[in-house]
Amino acid sequence: MAVQVTPEEVAKRIQNGEEVTVIDVRESSEVATGKIPGAKHIPLGQLAIRKNELNKDIRYIITCQSGNRSKAACGILEALGYKVEDMIGGMNNWNDKTE
Repeated sequence: MAVQVTPEEVAKRIQNGEEVTVIDVRESSEVATGKIPGAKHIPLGQLAIRKNELNKDIRYIITCQSGNRSKAACGILEALGYKVEDMIGGMNNWNDKTE
């Protein structure tokens, strides 16, 4: 099971200048309302077929709208050998900047 991280922890890492790689697995219409700055958008349904866009040496933080799809995405990516953290509560709990 993926490590869980809060939106506040993710925001703090970004503010501290840490190398943070976020994957947003929401649908395009949801991402249009705002995403974490620099987040890569890969809808959950495309994750397995777009896995070649990811690097197994990087730890990814996965987010969605409420936390359900990110949990599923973490399961898929972990099964494929990727290192992931699940941002609990998703973008519903994100209170920092968006783009």
